Amino acid sequence: MTSGHKRVEILWPDGQRSVSHNGEDWLSAARQAGVHVPTGCMGGSCGACEIDVDGTTVRACISTVPASASGQLKVELATDPYW
Repeated sequence: MTSGHKRVEILWPDGQRSVSHNGEDWLSAARQAGVHVPTGCMGGSCGACEIDVDGTTVRACISTVPASASGQLKVELATDPYW
């Protein structure tokens, strides 16, 4: 990682914690933490991979870990009855 990428602690739904860097894609960060994020189209259109990051819903297949002023992000898996 380049010096522009800062470490971010991620708090996952199962209580696990991991460290990532801003700019890393969410699916890689989840995989490294052993957290399964459902996927579908891998292009952002189906919504299967939606996660809530500090209360904001993002699609993990097309989004990256943002910088965090606190150095910490809380992730919840979005709940969709169709997935």
